[in-house]
Amino acid sequence: MEFERVAFDLPHGTFHALQGGDPDGQPTLVLHGFPDHPPTATPFLAELGRRGRHVVAPWLRGYAPSPTAGPFDLAALTSDVLALIDRWSPGRAVELIGRDWGAAITYHTCVTAPERIERAVTLAFPHPLTFLSRPRPAQLRRSWYMGLFQLPGSGLMVAARDLALIDRLWRHWSPGLSLDPALEAELHEHLRASMPAPIKYYRAMLRPGMLGATRRLSQPITVPLLQLHGADDGCILPPQVDDRHRFAAPHALEVVPDVGHFLHIEAPEAIAERIAAWAQ
Repeated sequence: MEFERVAFDLPHGTFHALQGGDPDGQPTLVLHGFPDHPPTATPFLAELGRRGRHVVAPWLRGYAPSPTAGPFDLAALTSDVLALIDRWSPGRAVELIGRDWGAAITYHTCVTAPERIERAVTLAFPHPLTFLSRPRPAQLRRSWYMGLFQLPGSGLMVAARDLALIDRLWRHWSPGLSLDPALEAELHEHLRASMPAPIKYYRAMLRPGMLGATRRLSQPITVPLLQLHGADDGCILPPQVDDRHRFAAPHALEVVPDVGHFLHIEAPEAIAERIAAWAQ
């Protein structure tokens, strides 16, 4: 299944995306996370398309060729998503799928404009308030990079030796994944053109704008939502607390065996099938 490059002129600038699937199908917006971009997920996007979806996967703010200028707080990132939905699917609510930072944006979009979202799926990231509340020691050890990204000059550290740190994170976060060399080279090219914008997401977590996002996220999510986590995720542990009070619509949480943080890249058919079965 072919995906074409498209562009959308939004208030923050021109955003680029991959588009494909069934033009008459369910509008489905797929948001990538760190340190990633849409092309690595093309097999997963194609599986969604085969299951009757019209798919758009944008390069998020901070990721070239989309605008790399900030700010990078959740409200700003959500405004991009809502502007894209209004431009691409003005008359029909979308299915919203997000991984990692894309998942955090998905949760926030669901509480900001639930009427624009038919259902949502988050990959590899729990509800942000669940993640931030009483983190376990094992999670704190996995989150060391978040502290590193607060340091001056960390952008140079990330870019050093042809993004060696990025490659290390991929290996640790999805131990069973070996990314295709051509896809890895393309990802490196785009990340080099983007740095240091992608790590500024983490700095925005400590800025005042996060307080407003926290207040909004404290509202129960009224959009049906599926959470998928990889059992071998070396970055984010699946939630182990009862946070059902954060969801006021049909909600399910599944831990998928034998995959890690990039679960939709490791098992595109299986993850797409789980999403399709839940949506039905």
